[in-house]
Amino acid sequence: MSLTEVRDATRPTAGTKVTPQSLLRSKHASTPITAITAYDYPTARLADEAGIDLLLVGDSLGMTVLGYDNTLSVTMEEMLHHARAVRRGMQRALLIVDMPFGSYQVSVEETLRNAVRFVKEAGAEAVKLEGGASQAERVQALTSAQVPTVGHIGLTPQSLYRMGGYRVQGRSEEAAAHLLEDALALERAGAVALVIEGVPREVAARITSVLTIPTIGIGAGPDCDGQILVFHDLFSLAFTKQPKFVRSFGNAQQVIRDGLKSFRDAVTLREFPSDAESYHVRQGAPSVAAEGLTTATEEALACA
Repeated sequence: MSLTEVRDATRPTAGTKVTPQSLLRSKHASTPITAITAYDYPTARLADEAGIDLLLVGDSLGMTVLGYDNTLSVTMEEMLHHARAVRRGMQRALLIVDMPFGSYQVSVEETLRNAVRFVKEAGAEAVKLEGGASQAERVQALTSAQVPTVGHIGLTPQSLYRMGGYRVQGRSEEAAAHLLEDALALERAGAVALVIEGVPREVAARITSVLTIPTIGIGAGPDCDGQILVFHDLFSLAFTKQPKFVRSFGNAQQVIRDGLKSFRDAVTLREFPSDAESYHVRQGAPSVAAEGLTTATEEALACA
């Protein structure tokens, strides 16, 4: 087996820890905030060491990692499993975990119970839930329970069926005003940040200018206080047509494909493993036919 050293002495020392308070300072200083989704130890570690500010264990893992059709099937246990792995890979970034569909819709009490599990069992430093003013009571309850909470408005994937698909939100004047009201309601309830997804640039810019808390955009233009992308979109690992707002920053899919084909060819041509990649009996050590073999072993060797 191959081992990954979690406590690596050569690992770069983490910088100043990112907190909700430092995010607020970044907004006031007009310093852009960087965010990425992460679902496992190696990607979390790479993102953290690259200086990414926020790591979101998104329920998008349902599609990117688990192969579901959408995010609605993702369970609490699946989110906890991936969040624990991400926690072990990071030092500096702020860890945010998505509350999956069904984990907060039933009641405020269940929302609190599930959010506390993320903090206690996975080391989450904040949770994120989708929805606007309708979620204000839950955000307020989480804030009172000392669980930092990030809101999410605009295109909310858990509302897939209500929206009739993944559609840009807030294009009309009325819809844009409604989104601003949602954003203000979440801020008043105590949200520490707000994800704005799939809305016109002008709407996101207006919301960002009005709010005192940071906004993190995805498909919402360049005027938000920060930007987030799904890790698998960032590196062309999504196996689907990319949305307009996605930019590929590397083709990991091609690198992996080429590597797998090279491995396959090396094995089938008996080029791997080489003699140098093999272990050998130490000089002077007893041979496999030496004394001490059991009768059964000797018989097996004779038949080989």
